[in-house]
Amino acid sequence: MTASLNRSLVFEFADQVVERMAAHDPVFATSAGITGFDHLLADFSSARWREERERIEEELATLEMIELTDDRDRIAREVIVERLGSMLELLSSDEQRRTFSVLWSPLSEMRQTFEMMTINTPEHLDVVRARLIQVRPALESWRSGLRDAVALGQLPARRHVEGVAEQARTYAEGTYLEFATRAARVASVDLEGSDLASAARDADAACGEMADWLLSDVAPFADAVEACGPERYHRWSNYYCGATLDLDELYTWGYQDLRRIHARMWELAETLTPGAGSLVEVARHLDNDPTRLVDGTDELLTRLKDFTNQAVTDLDGVHFDIDSRIRFCDVRLAPAGGAAAPYYMAPSEDLSRPGTTWFPTLGETTFPWWRQVSTWYHEGVPGHHLQIATALLSADQQTRFQRLLGMTSGYCEGWALYAERLMDELGYFSDPAAELDFLANQALRAARVVVDLGLHLELDAPADLGVLGDLGDCSGRRWTPEMAVSLLEEWAIQHHAMSVSEVDRYLGNPAQAISYKVGERVWLKARADAQERLGGGFSLKAFHAYALTLGPLGLDTFASEMASWDGGA
Repeated sequence: MTASLNRSLVFEFADQVVERMAAHDPVFATSAGITGFDHLLADFSSARWREERERIEEELATLEMIELTDDRDRIAREVIVERLGSMLELLSSDEQRRTFSVLWSPLSEMRQTFEMMTINTPEHLDVVRARLIQVRPALESWRSGLRDAVALGQLPARRHVEGVAEQARTYAEGTYLEFATRAARVASVDLEGSDLASAARDADAACGEMADWLLSDVAPFADAVEACGPERYHRWSNYYCGATLDLDELYTWGYQDLRRIHARMWELAETLTPGAGSLVEVARHLDNDPTRLVDGTDELLTRLKDFTNQAVTDLDGVHFDIDSRIRFCDVRLAPAGGAAAPYYMAPSEDLSRPGTTWFPTLGETTFPWWRQVSTWYHEGVPGHHLQIATALLSADQQTRFQRLLGMTSGYCEGWALYAERLMDELGYFSDPAAELDFLANQALRAARVVVDLGLHLELDAPADLGVLGDLGDCSGRRWTPEMAVSLLEEWAIQHHAMSVSEVDRYLGNPAQAISYKVGERVWLKARADAQERLGGGFSLKAFHAYALTLGPLGLDTFASEMASWDGGA
């Protein structure tokens, strides 16, 4: 192997892995902005996963033989080995096939990728139509894989099969036709005459058939047991965090942090609604305050865009140097049928498609603004958008694999939660309602640690947990989904629908939920250690610049690299 336009053999190898993965996963290709695959969808059969496993084994063996030239190569190899190794562990244990929910499945992955496609011209819509035609065979390939999973007894709990079936039913009501209609309007194409409508209707119909099949041929064989158990949980925690975790210590720490946050929330409650009997009562008061409401989705999108733009203006040149190419972050409404929480999707590799935050309206038309502030620092700037877009600009420091495939949830979500805390430290939550929202988000992430571990490892609740709504005193009781929902409602002031969606998410994706607080903890420790080590030579701006340019890493590797930082940017 010889290096061509890349700086080293490791960078060349990383490029080849990315190209290979784009060819085998057109959804990843579209998300990354890698051209040539937008007319395709992936194969979700067992044969595809077996082939993927074999290719990863070959790639890891090849990487072992490549000579390293410097620290950039060393870090790049560590990232690639950790990520490919974690993927291989999931594939070898069939976790990749057996773990799905409304948060992620081939069904929702396919639907979301259409929202990332360019739809400006008739030629673009020819590509859209070609991909719409692929929805049915892609879903059939997933059926094939699920048949194997049924035969091997490797299915998620019944709630997730039924949840995805309901999601498919929602899609069948016209989600693809709605997208095709919108795209035809943008590109000034005749919807019916172009065969775009017929392709979309077939995709919608395929979703309906998938819903029926999941309920008739898969759900009866799915187990009612929700817990994944320690062995599976460790696999997923390694994958999501890139770290080996002490789960017992983490459970204790998560509950202590939750109690600390909860105490401060009650202090604010006395200021906002003196005499309130519960945090839910305080939140309801704020939700119904007409001065805190945004009316209509158009006004909401405008407010959110302006909010992100203001954050960029305030932070640029002070705590960050924000490149002009990534100053804009778009805001769009999320497709119906997905998770209840907002989310972010990265820019295309060449930045021609901007980073985008997505807001699920859940059918609502008025929105309490006080609940959006901290979340949009998390999703936009200085959170996900600044972190992920900065990595895309760091081609001289990071391989293409690092920039497009190296992100772990612990590193990524940990930074975004750190970003919320940073804005609190900088005084951006001076309004007590805004601080309450920030703390509610912190409480949600701490509660995730407690209930995710509690549910999947079948742990007892802390001995001093106390009363949870109509469930009575839950101290010392074995965690149940109902207890988890009530904890989120009462301690993190989440709406009931959001709390139910959250618990479904935890049960369907073991260990992903803990990655936020685990990651934030590592980021905060890296900063505190650097401040102690460097003293007066510590610069917060330089810390941010170095850590973000270092790029996506597993948390163990990130902690090790930051421990040797000398203070330079």
